[in-house]
Amino acid sequence: MPAWLREPMLHFAVLGAALFALDHYTSAQADDPRTIVVAKSVADEAKALFRKSSNRDPNADELRALTSRWIDNEVLYREGLALQVDQGDTMIRERVIFKSLMVVESGVKLPPVDDTTLRTWFETQRAKYDEPARYDFQEAVLSGDTSESAVRALAQTLNTGTPGDVQAGLRVFKGRPHSNLVQSYGEEFARALNEAPPGEWRAMPTREGLRLMRLDGISAAKPADFEALRNVVLADWTDATLAQQRTDAVRERAKKYTIMFEGDKT
Repeated sequence: MPAWLREPMLHFAVLGAALFALDHYTSAQADDPRTIVVAKSVADEAKALFRKSSNRDPNADELRALTSRWIDNEVLYREGLALQVDQGDTMIRERVIFKSLMVVESGVKLPPVDDTTLRTWFETQRAKYDEPARYDFQEAVLSGDTSESAVRALAQTLNTGTPGDVQAGLRVFKGRPHSNLVQSYGEEFARALNEAPPGEWRAMPTREGLRLMRLDGISAAKPADFEALRNVVLADWTDATLAQQRTDAVRERAKKYTIMFEGDKT
């Protein structure tokens, strides 16, 4: 799951407005104000947005998370209307959601925190703070024939230093983490690059087929130091804790609604 989706409270006023076109709201309403119908168009647009930002379709867990974000915002919208926070507004959906969220905000309170709590939370979030291994590599981009035989032939030419006119451009990549390799080229490529000997051109598998790559070096991962990052960790813990409280408060309000998905039997 990409980082933007893991951030706890991105899904309220900002993400909710960005995820789905506002007109989808009208197609998701039911006659009963306590029934929320999630239209098929919600999932369709969630997939389209995710595909645009991640260059792949969301998996089942990611799609459920995106749909839950939409439902949270629908609950906030209806709660806002019930509280009449739309009075004096122009009935723009995201404004009503934001005002409703402010009502929720007024009821959350940060619990006391000690060093043990912070350290425990830090350990569960290590992936966010540890410095990952980073890869330096190059890609020889063929012009003209890009078939498998042409890629392998050029690899042999470059590795043996055979003189001649090499019909290829060169791209140089520095300090790329594993996650970037996977996003750009795929898991199989990331594994192949990690196992490749430095300084040797190889035909490596990517989502778009074989590409000619050479690993230059790998910088080892570095674990984060809690003491050095204590203030950062405290700020992040504070944001995450308040965000979870907001989520819990919205989900508690959602219990008064019946959530249905378009196509469900009634």
